[in-house]
Amino acid sequence: MNFEWTDEQQAFRRKLVDFLAANLPEDWEEFSKHGPASPALTEFARGFCRKLAENGMLFPHWPKDIGGEGLGPWEQQILAEVMWEYGEPRGGQYMNVNWIGPTMLKYGTEGQKAKYLPQISAGEMLWCQGFSEPNSGSDLASLRTRAELEGDHYKVNGQKIWTSYAGLADTCFLLTRTSDDRKKGITILLVPMDTPGITVRQIPSLIGEGDIHEVFFDDVIVPVGQRFGEEGQAWEIIGYSLTNERLGIPRYHLAREALDRAVGILKAEGEFTRETVKAEAARCAALCEAARTAIYAIVQKRVDGGTVGPESSSARYATVQAERAVSEFVVEYVPEALAGQSAFLQMHHQRGIVAGIASGAAEIQLNIIASDVLQLPREPR
Repeated sequence: MNFEWTDEQQAFRRKLVDFLAANLPEDWEEFSKHGPASPALTEFARGFCRKLAENGMLFPHWPKDIGGEGLGPWEQQILAEVMWEYGEPRGGQYMNVNWIGPTMLKYGTEGQKAKYLPQISAGEMLWCQGFSEPNSGSDLASLRTRAELEGDHYKVNGQKIWTSYAGLADTCFLLTRTSDDRKKGITILLVPMDTPGITVRQIPSLIGEGDIHEVFFDDVIVPVGQRFGEEGQAWEIIGYSLTNERLGIPRYHLAREALDRAVGILKAEGEFTRETVKAEAARCAALCEAARTAIYAIVQKRVDGGTVGPESSSARYATVQAERAVSEFVVEYVPEALAGQSAFLQMHHQRGIVAGIASGAAEIQLNIIASDVLQLPREPR
């Protein structure tokens, strides 16, 4: 396999880096460590994403007729890597690129596409995903938020938790239960966050300012036209969406950048001499590159027109291992970096905390790998 970027791909990466150099503030690393869901970064991201869109760098992999540049999956991956290398200045709008947009293109009605795609492609829309609940985190099939059909609308009651960006989002991609069937009874509604009956409460956390919330739905009225897909189709749609989300966040690239910076600090201080430190750094680097290779294999599969399946969980788990190893390396050998010496490593550590939870818990990925990749038999009950 050839691991070299083409001249065109290298030029695209340089274009992105040059754009970031010209459009990020001088104190960006300090600014960005507060988290992608902080009010300040979210407001910055709205203007920044508009600039990206105007310069053809928000959705370069989309068809030209819907606001893209007609490029391909490799450019999408390069875009993701560069943005995460710089602390993700798109804020929560990375979701538009990774899975909201592709899912809207595949499953949205013509009316929904006409309403949402122009706002998404212009960099003007922030979403939150109403998935997890107090008693059904990664087990989405057990969710209990109920949507009762009453004539031309649904009445929604229930609670979501750990909802990123809920305090500032425009619209919620909401999973609801419309029947008692465990999987076929789940339906998606697109709910404006200013709809009466929605209450958002921020949950204090270590991962950044304003990142996670509780969201309560009390007799929330949602028109039938805001249903996304058919009743009971959510399981199929979410499977497609989560595959895109798991691949769209290149945490392996951020982890490798953090590792390189940590090693740079150790070298500058004359501390990168012990064989145990060098060996652990090498192990972390190997894990980062293993995750990168797993992701790249799937990107190539997309280029070849193949369908991405459960192997996305394998790549996702490899990324989690890399993130955890690098975070532990920093804590063990460069702890002062987390106490103010390096804003970048502080930012990485905060985002690394959720690496094994976001996009489905790591344990859930292992279950998928066991059943769908390795096809191991289940133990009889």
